[in-house]
Amino acid sequence: MTSASMPCYDRPSPLTDADRAAVSARAVAAATRVADRHGIRVAEPVVLAERYAIRVHLRPAPLVARVSTFTALLRHPIDDWLARELDVTRFLHGRGAPVVPPSDLLPAGPHREDGFAISFWSHVASVSDAPPSVDVAGKMLAELHAALREYPGALPLLAPPLNDISRGLTRLEGMPEVIPAGDVAMLHRVADRLLPAVVDGTLPVQPLHGDAHVYNLIASARGYLWNDFEDTCLGPVAWDLANPNDPDNRMLSAYPGAPSAKTLEAFNRVRLLQGVVWVLALLPEVDEWAAHVPGMLDALRPFA
Repeated sequence: MTSASMPCYDRPSPLTDADRAAVSARAVAAATRVADRHGIRVAEPVVLAERYAIRVHLRPAPLVARVSTFTALLRHPIDDWLARELDVTRFLHGRGAPVVPPSDLLPAGPHREDGFAISFWSHVASVSDAPPSVDVAGKMLAELHAALREYPGALPLLAPPLNDISRGLTRLEGMPEVIPAGDVAMLHRVADRLLPAVVDGTLPVQPLHGDAHVYNLIASARGYLWNDFEDTCLGPVAWDLANPNDPDNRMLSAYPGAPSAKTLEAFNRVRLLQGVVWVLALLPEVDEWAAHVPGMLDALRPFA
């Protein structure tokens, strides 16, 4: 099976724009068929976002399908990730937390259609593209963590870095056209040095959002709502507060009882490592951030 036909886990070939458009069209068609089987008429599907997954508003219904496309190349079986996301957000919504909830128009999933894993969500109209201030985001994250502490389900420990880094590096070992073998070896050394600092067992852990940056807050008519819990996991709260693009750690000032800047620094480094491995491993499919890779690699070389 080729990269364009999705999903595949073998050595990929770079996708053309036409290949990506074909994957998107298949994903939209798959989501539409699932909705149709549940009696939901889709007259005008509108793609809201498409990079590693596709979000499509199945108009006129207040229904959004999230179709896992390239994410599934590293996170297989992707169904487990989507099932955790749905369960956690359903729990939070039931307790009044500000989240985008799973749809109640049909079983939210995950569904399987044409090789894709699909989940369904309530459509929330965005009233602004502006993210919240770091003060608002920090306060909201503290409140979200308080609600998540009551979640009774089982979650994996730090699933995003522990899954994505190891699987991404394995994929990169067979992609010399993307990254030289010497740089793959360097990233392995960085992972061996940095990962123990975030999984050493001395920090308390709890359920997390997993990817709690400000762009995962949607500005709705009811206020900001947390979105995209695919990375939900168990871990120290520092993982949700880490942001290698915010070296001043501005969100910490609005987060009560925040971890120390030194603790956060270790998590920032692991987040950077996860980010560069993710971008590189999926570069044949999504080349949007290719220009950032050299700088990210250079930032990690001192830790090899």
